Amino acid sequence: MAFEPKIIGFLCNWCSYTGADLAGVSRIKSAPNVRVIRTMCSGRVDPSFILKAFQIGADGVIVMGCHLGDCHYQEGNYKTIRRIPFLKRLVKGFGIDPRRLRLEWVSASEGDRFARIVNEFTEEIRSLGPLKLQVHTELRKTIHEPVEVV
Repeated sequence: MAFEPKIIGFLCNWCSYTGADLAGVSRIKSAPNVRVIRTMCSGRVDPSFILKAFQIGADGVIVMGCHLGDCHYQEGNYKTIRRIPFLKRLVKGFGIDPRRLRLEWVSASEGDRFARIVNEFTEEIRSLGPLKLQVHTELRKTIHEPVEVV
């Protein structure tokens, strides 16, 4: 059986999520591997959410937000653009290929762009293979504990 990657997508409510919705209603084909988590802003995606996604078995994580200058909250995407390089270095330190984490900008009118990005990222993760992450036994116990979202 071929490897099918599990990908978590954190999508901004105002742009990227709406772009994903547009792709769906326009019947634009995209890989079904991305499990979408709608956030109010890409700037509200806490780094711990990304680390938790890898911890619980995601093979890849994609964060999508509004284009720079178009953030509903003015500067949320600027916070995100500063966090992702830090997180890429952090996950590399944990033995995770930084290519498994991606940041993209998708507006509400870019359903075709959303589908293209999802398809490309899914293929990239598929080529990398499954994430073989050794999770410490104590951490494994906490995987299903509730996470407080602030």
